Amino acid sequence: MMIPRAPGVDAGSIEEEKADLVRSRLLLLVWSKHLDHVRRRSARSTASVRRSGAVVIYSMSVSVDGYIAGRDGGLEWSVPSEELFRFHTKQVLQLGAYLLGRRLYETMLVWETDPSLRDGDDHAAFADAWSALPKVVFSRTLDRVEGNARLATAPLAEEMAAAHGATDKDVAIGGAGLAAAAIERSLVDELRMFRNAVVIGGGTPYLPPVTEDLPLELMETKAFGSRVIYERYRRSRATSA
Repeated sequence: MMIPRAPGVDAGSIEEEKADLVRSRLLLLVWSKHLDHVRRRSARSTASVRRSGAVVIYSMSVSVDGYIAGRDGGLEWSVPSEELFRFHTKQVLQLGAYLLGRRLYETMLVWETDPSLRDGDDHAAFADAWSALPKVVFSRTLDRVEGNARLATAPLAEEMAAAHGATDKDVAIGGAGLAAAAIERSLVDELRMFRNAVVIGGGTPYLPPVTEDLPLELMETKAFGSRVIYERYRRSRATSA
């Protein structure tokens, strides 16, 4: 079937227009990929200069198969021993700020608001450390927060830069969704996993799907009496440059 042409338009002109359209689309695709590459390199470069040796840490308890919570949100398998609890407290004391999502904020808020949790030296020490730590909460539903926290008012990369600008200590990020966004933007330097001796078969994964390999360096391991294995990984220098 012949497609009718507009009066005065020859076949050659139509083919040239089609070729121009294809070239334009190809250029747009190449330019889009270039901009994405530039944004990634810029984020890594800016973060490197900004941190002056401090790092961004994503630390969570995980199952052997890589989940931080079960299908029903259960965390009973990850309750820390006294030894591990004290280790967590030491790590919180090394932080200068914590960026977290709404769920993690609400879960941890009791350490700032519930005096009954200070029922022992270890718990009181953790409550003091957590309460003293400045926190930035990312939420689309909250209009106010309590304790030593404020709501995020800028994009993640900007809030991260502001957190680093206010401290010379490391900055942590928590909550699977928020951490996933930071990993996708190359903002996370260290992954710290407390691997529990249990397979739960599904739930909330510790890591998001990635489109490119993320080479890591194993920096430290530690075994606790409760059979939890601590693993600390840092982004390979080759991918951080």
